[in-house]
Amino acid sequence: MTRKTNKICQQSGVIPYRVRDGKLEVLLITNRSGESWVIPKGGVCKGMTPPDSAAKEAWEEAGVVGSVNTNQLGVYKYRKRGNTYEVNLFLLPVEKVLEDWPEATQRERQWLDINQAARLVKEESLKKIIKTSQEQVKI
Repeated sequence: MTRKTNKICQQSGVIPYRVRDGKLEVLLITNRSGESWVIPKGGVCKGMTPPDSAAKEAWEEAGVVGSVNTNQLGVYKYRKRGNTYEVNLFLLPVEKVLEDWPEATQRERQWLDINQAARLVKEESLKKIIKTSQEQVKI
């Protein structure tokens, strides 16, 4: 009997953020089913760097635009439909919030403080990365 080895799918994603009244806020979005809160992420597009691909996901899934910080913030893994995904995360200082974007009808979005955002996401490693992200942002 041979054991099936699962491939790890590489993704990139962002933690979109802004500073309001001297406090850091991050943007979470719902998954397509609306059951849980996540960050914008997706497979790395062919011919794109992970940060550029992450910026594209932020526009498609969350309707936000900015210049991604190319320094990797961290990595987390999750499982979905029997596959393992490894997500390289980057910070995205949001410069523009769009009223209309490709997945606007499929997702909700919400600005939250760091602790609220960390409580809402499921993956423990993502919770930690969100909590430590404020150390990377100059307020």
